[in-house]
Amino acid sequence: MKLGCALRAALVVAATLSAIGSGHAADVTVRFSTAAPPADFLAKALEAFKAEVEAANVGVKVETHPASTLFRQGTEVPALQRGNLEMSTMTTFEVGQQMAEYGLFNRAYLFRDYDHLRTVFDGPIGQGYRRAVADKMGIEILSVAYLGTRQVNLRQKRSVKAPGDLAGVKMRMPAGPEWLLLGKAIGVSPVPLGMPEVYLALKTGSIDGQENPLSILNAAKFYEVSEQVVLISHMVQPVFFDIAKPFWDKLTAEQKAVLERAARNAAKQNDTGRLNDEKAIVEALKGRGLAVEAIDLAPFRAMADKVYGEADVTKAWNAGLTRQVIDAR
Repeated sequence: MKLGCALRAALVVAATLSAIGSGHAADVTVRFSTAAPPADFLAKALEAFKAEVEAANVGVKVETHPASTLFRQGTEVPALQRGNLEMSTMTTFEVGQQMAEYGLFNRAYLFRDYDHLRTVFDGPIGQGYRRAVADKMGIEILSVAYLGTRQVNLRQKRSVKAPGDLAGVKMRMPAGPEWLLLGKAIGVSPVPLGMPEVYLALKTGSIDGQENPLSILNAAKFYEVSEQVVLISHMVQPVFFDIAKPFWDKLTAEQKAVLERAARNAAKQNDTGRLNDEKAIVEALKGRGLAVEAIDLAPFRAMADKVYGEADVTKAWNAGLTRQVIDAR
């Protein structure tokens, strides 16, 4: 009995000394949620983030949850703010829901291309955006990744030359007023629907189409239930690797440095893979039997200007910042 007590005491002391020597009292767990399907570059980037963080051995474990398996799409940000989740892949739409002045980042045809997006978010505009999100939402943005350039795909082929050709098309959009406004800006009838429900909805005809970057379309196998892709390129979209600020503030300086570095590296891996994929995927989709059509975008840009110019929601947008973003070079 005495020997058993002594052994247990020795084990406790050893564990305590080990924790002290490692610079942290105990491991913490980061649950990282995303709506991206497992085969998508964003979900793969989460795995790269996990591998790098855990290899650093600073007392942080990472659990990845792709395809909205932990939290339903659209509920991650409130979960972060309630302390029920540590990390997510947040979008500008989720920021705009709580900070209306930054809704401008949800506008169709805001960014010209990937380089324009990087110039904005890697510069002073992006730094100010991160500070505002941390201060007002309690969420730290660790890195900015490229979700892709959003395109339209349809379950049945039709002639599309202008927004009017999409009138009445039931197009899946994520939930939220600015997502629905985006749908209106490209001429469709938006239908709010979670990402995991889209495949079946396309298959059964409860929606006529969906819009996403081509790499996500491919990863989710929407080509199996679609006939056509229309390259309207209505949004060059960023996505954030973000973490709940109260959780972040409790981490050590070493842990923070590791997470920030891993988030930047994971975002870079995502961007490289997605950009390369976007160059090749059009031919791959054609090879699967889909019609992939590049069209004149001028009518779509004009439609977007009209819709956003008349929408009440845009009155809250920071007009000066909008001009800075458009002019960024």
